[in-house]
Amino acid sequence: MARHGHLPSVFLLIFSLCLIRSVHVHSKTLKRDVKALNEIKASLGWRVVYAWVGDDPCGDGDLPPWSGVTCSTQGDYRVVTELEVYAVSIVGPFPTAVTNLLDLTRLDLHNNKLTGPLPSQIGRLKRLKILNVRWNKLQDVIPPEIGELKQLTHLYLSFNNFKGEIPKELANLPELRYLHLHENHFIGRIPPELGSLQYLRHLDVGNNRLVGTIRELIRIEGCFPVLRNLYLNNNYLTGGIPAQLANLTNLEILYLSYNKMTGVIPYSIAHIPKLTYLYLDHNQFSGRIPDAFYKHPFLKEMYIDENTFRPGVKPIGLHKVLELSDADFLV
Repeated sequence: MARHGHLPSVFLLIFSLCLIRSVHVHSKTLKRDVKALNEIKASLGWRVVYAWVGDDPCGDGDLPPWSGVTCSTQGDYRVVTELEVYAVSIVGPFPTAVTNLLDLTRLDLHNNKLTGPLPSQIGRLKRLKILNVRWNKLQDVIPPEIGELKQLTHLYLSFNNFKGEIPKELANLPELRYLHLHENHFIGRIPPELGSLQYLRHLDVGNNRLVGTIRELIRIEGCFPVLRNLYLNNNYLTGGIPAQLANLTNLEILYLSYNKMTGVIPYSIAHIPKLTYLYLDHNQFSGRIPDAFYKHPFLKEMYIDENTFRPGVKPIGLHKVLELSDADFLV
């Protein structure tokens, strides 16, 4: 008899689970997101369309969610929170309808053939944390509205044809950790305002047409407090390495290759505690390299080729191109 007493509670539990599942299955996708994704579907071509079956991007009945689309339930509706459509040779302009997906936290369109500008409407995506459009053919200037993405942590704009100056509005992104701008056509100076980003760990502006000095870049007191990786290579930077650069005590990678920098290497740089990779090659540095660099406990590589150092100055380690995988950044 005691066992039979548990039957009503078991039936109640089963009924509750079925009810929850029923509510989840029959949650409707927000019309705004359905409309936006179908507009995107119409513009992206067959490579995406064949995998996007049905009219509801979050799935409808027996149909699964569209490939690369992640949804979540908010109240009585489902909304699109992630869109990942990469390496499928999408051709054409950036799909502006994406900017109507106001609940997006991740947008990944990298390694396609998108052209034209990044639309100013990108600033509407207030919840966006990761924006990855690298390896496309995007062009024109970066819209200042990108500074409205206050929750952004990862920004990948590298390997495109962006031009103009790096917008100082990027300094308005308080959560930014990783900023990849390399392999574009940026000109002018690197905004020193970027130094105010309290969580920025990785800054890569290599392979552009940037001018100015490191002294200008780090002129704000207490700048770049947690920066680990600084890539300034393949630009037109001049001047020397200021001793104050040693105040960036978290630096691990300092990449200055292929600029027009001059002067001697300050002793203080050898006291950056975890400095691991130091690339000075193809500049106009001179003098000696302090012995402290050769005694540094973490320094694995120091490349010095094509400078005017005194005879006898030697490199450290074997030079190799630093290539970090997505796993190093997408956390």
